[in-house]
Amino acid sequence: MDNYSECLAIARQELRLAQSALRRDIADYPTPIAGCDEQFNHLLDQSERVRNALAALDACHFVPTPRKLNTEQGIESR
Repeated sequence: MDNYSECLAIARQELRLAQSALRRDIADYPTPIAGCDEQFNHLLDQSERVRNALAALDACHFVPTPRKLNTEQGIESR
């Protein structure tokens, strides 16, 4: 595996561990939950951030590349 691929795999694994821990903390949070419960809202925020990070790692991104390496060159990058 490429070095960057290994790093991405480790990042995914760590984010999934964080996601599991946050789900446990949210599930174990004492009820009732008031709308202004700062600690619970923080857990929800962290959970969303982890979910967004995982989605960003798994998303395919199109990176447009120019047909020429730079405008001064006459060589195409095929």
